[in-house]
Amino acid sequence: MTLPPEFHEIAKRVNNWGRWGADDEIGTLNLITEEVVRAAAAEARTGRRVPLALPLREDGVQAGMIPGRINPLHTMVQINQELFGPGTVACSDDAVTMGLQAATHWDALTHVSHSGRIYNGRPASTITAHGRAEFSGIDKAAPIVSRGVLLDVARAKGLDRLPGGHAVTPEDLAEAEEFGGVTVRAGDVVLVRTGQIQVYLAGDKHGYGFPSPGLSVRTPEWFHARDVAAVANDTLTFEIFPPEIDGLWLPVHALHLVEMGMHQGQNWNLEPLSTACAEASRYTFLLSAMPEPFVGGTGTPVAPVAIL
Repeated sequence: MTLPPEFHEIAKRVNNWGRWGADDEIGTLNLITEEVVRAAAAEARTGRRVPLALPLREDGVQAGMIPGRINPLHTMVQINQELFGPGTVACSDDAVTMGLQAATHWDALTHVSHSGRIYNGRPASTITAHGRAEFSGIDKAAPIVSRGVLLDVARAKGLDRLPGGHAVTPEDLAEAEEFGGVTVRAGDVVLVRTGQIQVYLAGDKHGYGFPSPGLSVRTPEWFHARDVAAVANDTLTFEIFPPEIDGLWLPVHALHLVEMGMHQGQNWNLEPLSTACAEASRYTFLLSAMPEPFVGGTGTPVAPVAIL
């Protein structure tokens, strides 16, 4: 199925190609200015730190749906080895093989393409096996430290978890915004909680990924209108899965990453944050979510922390 006219119409309305110049490789991360970061720092009022990452483990979140996206394979390469002779200091060391999008991660702008193009109109052919992502690799991403906003869609609806077939709409986002007493502003990193990660945490990794609630194809315009810097949520697929438009797979990925140049995150554990925000009666915080700078990478594991 080719991309339908509806997709291309939305793409035109949210397109950011050339907005920050023809050479730009970071897209909406440009919106995290020094002024935005200074304001974000004031959100750390109590110093309470809430980790948002899943553990990196061999029986992790990936269930084999995407070939090659493997959970971390952790190997000890030396154990208490006295490298400089008997009685000297002994070292233990280890190595890991994993998919960069295996657990809690950021998608780079090169993670998907459509119509032969990636962000800012560059050819998708600039991603190669040996050269990796020539442009907009995850190593190019600016430091992601900004004001975080939790849009707790599930809690706003009085639910512990959204049902598997729920497409999160702009109306849902606005409802969660009002529930949290917040106004999303330029440069914010928005975290959208569906509660879906509870399925994985309960041990059902297959049920976690399918069916899954997630963002509707209508939401990119909502984020674009507010100049959001990045978006992450607590699902495997980010957008609703199976898709809301029959046969149209990953349209939100394409609109965010390719058209808008907006990084997106998946498999973020927002359960502790939901509790912390409810206890504090506020849904904004300082967010540190620095990408690991894998050169030419199309994604990266991340260990984000919300500081209230």
